[in-house]
Amino acid sequence: MPHQKRATLLSAAESFCNAFASQKPLDDILAHFSTRYEIMAHEHGLKQLAPFLGREYTGEKGVKEYFETLASYLSYENMKFSTYVVDAAENRVSVRGEAKFTWTSTGQSWDEIFTYVLAFDEDGKVVKYEVWADSGAAYLASKGQLDELKQK
Repeated sequence: MPHQKRATLLSAAESFCNAFASQKPLDDILAHFSTRYEIMAHEHGLKQLAPFLGREYTGEKGVKEYFETLASYLSYENMKFSTYVVDAAENRVSVRGEAKFTWTSTGQSWDEIFTYVLAFDEDGKVVKYEVWADSGAAYLASKGQLDELKQK
């Protein structure tokens, strides 16, 4: 039974991550979230560095707001995921991601490695979505200063 639960969690995490990697519409991404429990998205970092950092976006409206805010500032390409670590006892999956991000208003881009920690309900739907990423690069790109540092 634990092996089956692990496989179910891994499949749910891969499906969720693949929706991002293939840049599915927001409604497709939101369909991976639980409707049974209050859901939450949180990208860790200082609030002062980017508008989408350092706060919990709760409920369907809040999570949608997080993704809309993120999309209004950033674009990405070549996103891929690997190293899925499944904790079946806690219904969590941690995953390593990488992509090229661009701060759209300045056009400055950076390659980034980031981590998602996903908590799931009993139906394999996301309840909690947490991100740890390079908030420093995002901040510098937002100020138009990232390219200067890359050249040094």
